[in-house]
Amino acid sequence: MGELHASFLLADALFPARLPSMSDIHLSARDLRRSFTMGSRKIDVLRGISLEVRKGESVFLVGASGAGKTTLLYTLAGLERPDAGSVHFEGRDVYATGPREAARIRNERMGFVFQGYFLLPELTALENVMLPSMIGRKTNQAAAESALERVGLAERMKHLPAELSGGEQQRVAIARALINDPTILFADEPTGNLDSKTGESIVDLLLALVRENQKTLLVVTHDAHLAERGDRKLEIADGLLT
Repeated sequence: MGELHASFLLADALFPARLPSMSDIHLSARDLRRSFTMGSRKIDVLRGISLEVRKGESVFLVGASGAGKTTLLYTLAGLERPDAGSVHFEGRDVYATGPREAARIRNERMGFVFQGYFLLPELTALENVMLPSMIGRKTNQAAAESALERVGLAERMKHLPAELSGGEQQRVAIARALINDPTILFADEPTGNLDSKTGESIVDLLLALVRENQKTLLVVTHDAHLAERGDRKLEIADGLLT
């Protein structure tokens, strides 16, 4: 046993555990700062946040209401410019690109799921899912149908949002987020409007889809229990990661 233990020690010394290379990093932030002015008061929401998210990783952001979770998510996704700091996505400085290029990257490389489903009420589930591809001028009905099948709504494609339950509407929103085959999904309180059982099923679906397709997932949630389901949990308090 002593010789075996010694051999493992030697192997560890010669072949140390591989540290993540820059090519493993899908999304990173350095010293993000963001503040808002309310009347005469300045409120610091992000106070110098740095983080790295690896490709294929599922990361959950938790924290109290008003802690800055959504502001951080939107800043990482290129939706809210920080006062200071930088965000890099797939090797690019998100806020150094022009607005048209940034919009193209969000449309083609990122998917978004929100607490409100934001489905157009006059469009069917299938038509709602097709919208992002229509924006990119590459309408693909077959891909939309496949996305709805993947979220378990093969029989509900022709239904209007009002004819769907809350959980079904969120599944449509997830299918819509997947239509352009993004490399990363951002989800802001995706279970916030759902009961606990339906919320669990939505998180199950998100995790299954991203792991099956090797996508990165970043989720904001107030539910610490759900946050345990990811690969990693980050907690934000007073504008800082704890």
